[in-house]
Amino acid sequence: MTRTGLAVCALVLGTVLLSGCGDVRAVPGAAYDRAVSYFDRWAQEREPEPASVADGLRDYAPTAHSATVAKPVRVEIPSVGIASDLERLGLAGDGAIETPDDWASAGWYRGGPRPGQQGAAVILGHVDSTTGPAVFYRLRQLEPGDRITVERADGTAAIFEVDRVEQHGKTRFPTDEVYYPTPEPTLRLVTCGGAFDTEARSYTDNVVVFARLAADAA
Repeated sequence: MTRTGLAVCALVLGTVLLSGCGDVRAVPGAAYDRAVSYFDRWAQEREPEPASVADGLRDYAPTAHSATVAKPVRVEIPSVGIASDLERLGLAGDGAIETPDDWASAGWYRGGPRPGQQGAAVILGHVDSTTGPAVFYRLRQLEPGDRITVERADGTAAIFEVDRVEQHGKTRFPTDEVYYPTPEPTLRLVTCGGAFDTEARSYTDNVVVFARLAADAA
């Protein structure tokens, strides 16, 4: 079974493909341009109007803590019985976001922020496999207020609190909300959901968990 196999999640940076669950495309240039535009608009809406985007974002510049956040190594969600070491995911040669090699392991997209840094960190995982449930099978059962702990390589941990859980058809994936940079540390967990299309051999939807940093523990 390849990285683009049965239950791989479809995530998209700047675009959404309509085919199989494993089609995880990235358009970094487009995503960057849109992010700049987003912050440009945000800066212009501040009062008083800043002289530049940099001025507008000064209050939200990464702190020394954020700049030295260690790489994530494990995620735990006690309320739904999820506990997994984290693979590090990049981009495949065809521009697709890699997905975890192991059905039982989640993965952190290393092209984005580290959990606890300013911005939206992304962790993804399979919902099932050819032999049964996978690491994020119960992700859809999360509720607002549930805690997510991301352990880091230096022994510290970022503790996030779930804001909401959404399910979207893959033709309506909330790309902006998942990948746009945020002024505060946030986390997005993504897996597949909805019905399984036997012809396409993929799920029709994505489940997305949105969470914000609640605490940072040594």
